[in-house]
Amino acid sequence: MTRSQPRGARGTVGHAYSALNMRLALAIFGLVTMTIFAVLAFRAGVAGLGVLCAVLAVVALVDLFVIQRRRAARHREEPGKRHSLFE
Repeated sequence: MTRSQPRGARGTVGHAYSALNMRLALAIFGLVTMTIFAVLAFRAGVAGLGVLCAVLAVVALVDLFVIQRRRAARHREEPGKRHSLFE
């Protein structure tokens, strides 16, 4: 089961916590930009760059899935609580 960050806990060097909402925004940005760059690279005939951008878009998509699972776990543990983008 995926757990969210414990209440009041701060990340440390050994056990870091991430800002899930900020990660979500960055993953969406990465997915959109890498998909656009992949399409443009394939149209320009630069297959190597297109494949690299497509792989990075898939990584962003997987990250979106992980982030959503962690956000869902946080909402199960703290129902009704709203979190800011940087929290």
